Amino acid sequence: MAIEEHRYLPRDWAGEPRPDDSDYRSTALRAPSHDPVAIPLTLSEITGPGALPTELDPIEADLTANAGTDGEPIGERIIVRGRVLDEGGNALPDTLVEIWQANAAGRYRHQVDQHRAPIDPHFIGAGRCLTDADGVYRFLTIRPGAYPWANDVNAWRPSHLHFSLFGPALPSRLVTQMYFPGDPLHAQDAILNAVPAEARPLLIASYDPDLSESEWALGYRWDIVLRGSKSTPETA
Repeated sequence: MAIEEHRYLPRDWAGEPRPDDSDYRSTALRAPSHDPVAIPLTLSEITGPGALPTELDPIEADLTANAGTDGEPIGERIIVRGRVLDEGGNALPDTLVEIWQANAAGRYRHQVDQHRAPIDPHFIGAGRCLTDADGVYRFLTIRPGAYPWANDVNAWRPSHLHFSLFGPALPSRLVTQMYFPGDPLHAQDAILNAVPAEARPLLIASYDPDLSESEWALGYRWDIVLRGSKSTPETA
C-alpha cells in the first residue's frame, strides 16, 4: 500500500494582523511599502548563525528564581503550560520557547522602559525552555501588570506574555503574545485588535485548575499551533 505523502496546510493569512493598522499607530512607521520578495534559503540561513541549544537548565524556565538573587519577586505566581503542535495536532519536541514580560507592576527590566512603576530587583522578566517529547513547555512566573503606552490618550496594554519559538534553525521563528482571560483591557488594546476577530481567541489562555498548585500558583493553559488554519497569530 502506498504511503500517503504528508502535505503542509498553508498558513491562513486571513487570520494574521495587517502590517499597517490605523489604530495601531506605530505600524505606519514600520509596515513595508512594497510587496514581500521570497528569498530561497541556503545552507547558511538554515544552519546559521549558530546552533540552537539541545539542553537547558530547568531554572531558566522558573522566572521566580532565575534572577539569581535568592530573593522573592513580588506578584501573583502563575504556571503557564501548553503544547507546541503542527497543523495535524502532532507534538513538536525540542522546540526552543522563550518568554519575556513586564513585572507585577507593569514595568520591563529594560532601559527604554522608564514609566513610573518600580523595578523588581528579584525579577528579570525573561525565561526559556525546550519542549519535551510530547511538545510540552512549562513556565513558572509572575502575572505581569498592565502598563501605559503612547498609542493613544490614556492607552493601557492588558497583561500579556511575549513568546518566541524557534524551529530547527534561527530563521524559523514565531513571535507572538499570550493574553489572560477576562481582562477588561482587551477591548481597547490596539495590538490584540489588529488581529482579525475570529483569530483573537487563539491568543487568550484558559484558566486550568488542574495546573494550579494549592497556595502557590494559578495555572493557565495555552497551546501553540505553528501552521494551518488554526495557527497561532503572529504579533509585533
